[in-house]
Amino acid sequence: MNSMKSTPFLAGVAAALLLSACDQPAPWARAAAAPQPSQAVRNERAQAVAWNEGAGRFELRGAPLRTGRIWTFDGATDGFVLAGGEVLPSTPAGLEVRNLGPDAALRSPKGLALDGGRYSLVLVRLTRTRAGAEWDGDLFYSTQAHGETGGFRAKPADGGDPAPGETVVLVYDMANLKAGGDDWIASLIDQIRLDTDDASGGAFVVHQVAVTENPGAAALAQSPLRTARIADR
Repeated sequence: MNSMKSTPFLAGVAAALLLSACDQPAPWARAAAAPQPSQAVRNERAQAVAWNEGAGRFELRGAPLRTGRIWTFDGATDGFVLAGGEVLPSTPAGLEVRNLGPDAALRSPKGLALDGGRYSLVLVRLTRTRAGAEWDGDLFYSTQAHGETGGFRAKPADGGDPAPGETVVLVYDMANLKAGGDDWIASLIDQIRLDTDDASGGAFVVHQVAVTENPGAAALAQSPLRTARIADR
């Protein structure tokens, strides 16, 4: 008797479970779980001058640096050329620089017509992507009065000789040249040239290049505001 009563009850439970299963979409029809957003953490050297990705500008300890010219290489080489190697647009942005010969020279477009007296800070943010030998870091420039020579050049006051995978801002104080005295600040600048490595084999991604107003050597020597950065490119 008890067995006969339980049979309809079990059948009802089974039917309810079957109907419940029918209400659920088939596995292939269910929405896929949304992927979690990811951020690439770049090995960025802590420096007083840093790139603010959100604002699209260079800053000194959080204060913006007024810019005379800036290149961000958004899917293009922006007119930069490399003697002794090759340059290509990087992904998602930036300039891929491959040094195929010794003393490769990366040059900006000509005709910059930059007032060196007003804009005397050159900033190059880059990541070394392949080890090289004999880091150089010289920055040359040309004017109507002279071309590129060893008599007019600068070395980075900060940010030199990045390790593989490291991102730095090369900070060139053109008011305090390695050679050339006050020539930059007394000139109209036509073109700039960056030499990364003296030897072949190294590679970089150049993210941004800018020529900005110069807050002075004392301000540039300040300690960085923060010790790590997350960049999108």
